[in-house]
Amino acid sequence: MTDSDSSQTLLLMAVFALASLLHGVSGLGVTLVTTTALASMYPLPHAIVLVIFPSLLLNAMTWLSGGGRSIWQNFTYYGRRYWLLALTSLLGSILGAKLLLWIDSTYILLMLAAVIGFYVISALLGKQIRLPDTKPVLIIVGFSAGIIGGSTNAMSTILMMYLLSASSDKNTITKVGNMCYLLGKVAQIIVLREPIMALSSNEWQLIGLLSVMSIMALLIGIRLRRYLPQARFRQLILLILSVLGIRVGWQGIAGLL
Repeated sequence: MTDSDSSQTLLLMAVFALASLLHGVSGLGVTLVTTTALASMYPLPHAIVLVIFPSLLLNAMTWLSGGGRSIWQNFTYYGRRYWLLALTSLLGSILGAKLLLWIDSTYILLMLAAVIGFYVISALLGKQIRLPDTKPVLIIVGFSAGIIGGSTNAMSTILMMYLLSASSDKNTITKVGNMCYLLGKVAQIIVLREPIMALSSNEWQLIGLLSVMSIMALLIGIRLRRYLPQARFRQLILLILSVLGIRVGWQGIAGLL
């Protein structure tokens, strides 16, 4: 491994560790921060591929935490009520992942920057946008969230607008959201199987290292949550996302020029 490779590996480990630690403390940001950071270093499809498995593990941990149910029991319990949302988000994720292969990544980078901008501004304003809890809205939101999630890993920015209206139970919102995220990762794995299979052994080792690093940092963040002010860390995540979003947006604009 060359010095440049070692430096890049250390940088990636730092990015995933910081994002996972902040996610453990504040409960948000890990997938979006890591994807946006890597999109500044790699072509977006490759960045998505590198993030798939670490974020899949973190989603699975969140999915299993609390409630005393297995993965399958969680799927059947929440799937009975939210199966249509899960299905539409899965179909949207398949289309979104295909967009990574079909169109110029420049346009997806611009979409990612726009989604980050919407996410940051709405968070700073302190307003939770809620959508009507109707079947047509559910279908539109599920499919749209899937497309955005499959192509940019930013599914939660759209999905939460519906889930906040559909349920007032925080545990249900978390579980249903993670069910859709997990299905989105499955869709990405299926659609991006060729780029995934083309990964070198060194890249697989890197993914394994990043996964372990993310889990350890997440668990530390969760332990620190009771001692540290979550609001400050949420503000830090928004600041990091703003900087990364501007950088990714500039990459997209530069690609059009």
